[in-house]
Amino acid sequence: MVITEAKAKEIRPLIEKMITRAKKNTVSNRRILAKTFVPKQVKKIFEEIAPRYAERHGGYTRIIKLGRRKTGDTSPMAIIEFIK
Repeated sequence: MVITEAKAKEIRPLIEKMITRAKKNTVSNRRILAKTFVPKQVKKIFEEIAPRYAERHGGYTRIIKLGRRKTGDTSPMAIIEFIK
């Protein structure tokens, strides 16, 4: 997803905590994530995304800097993605 660098740095810790919670599939963790996400998203997090990182102890995302935006305010842009 291409977003500003500031937004990427802001959401990275939230995504990391979300995946760490989803790795331990409990009712409590599902309820905590259900406060933020819709049920379809919660299901995808627990069934598809979290199992990919079962052996990994953090560092699930990567921020790739793209340079400045060409039009408008020339803010620094970045891509945030899951590590495979």
